[in-house]
Amino acid sequence: VQLVESGGGLVQPGGSLRLSCAASGFTFSNYGMNWRRQGPGKERELVATITGAGTSTNYAESVKGRFTISRDNAKNTVYLQMNSLKPEDTAVYYCNANLWGRGYWGQGTQVTVSS
Repeated sequence: VQLVESGGGLVQPGGSLRLSCAASGFTFSNYGMNWRRQGPGKERELVATITGAGTSTNYAESVKGRFTISRDNAKNTVYLQMNSLKPEDTAVYYCNANLWGRGYWGQGTQVTVSS
């Protein structure tokens, strides 16, 4: 199993970024996917989830209305569109899948929101 995130960077408050996570090593469309993040000095938190078919999503209250999770099962990729970014969104963002009783993680991508 391999999860590879990309798309992080430095953005000003109010800006947007789109994160991508390319998955391999499992039947992607059979499994829900998650985005999690860990800010400086904070616990890792769940940001968004999406079902295998992409028909249902859930979000942390802190990102509702600003972030959108989506997936392209033909490309084995899950996305996180982040709009209206705030400094408190600064974190390392991880793609995560729970497969066969254990969690798999990407290496993370840094998102920094600062003027």
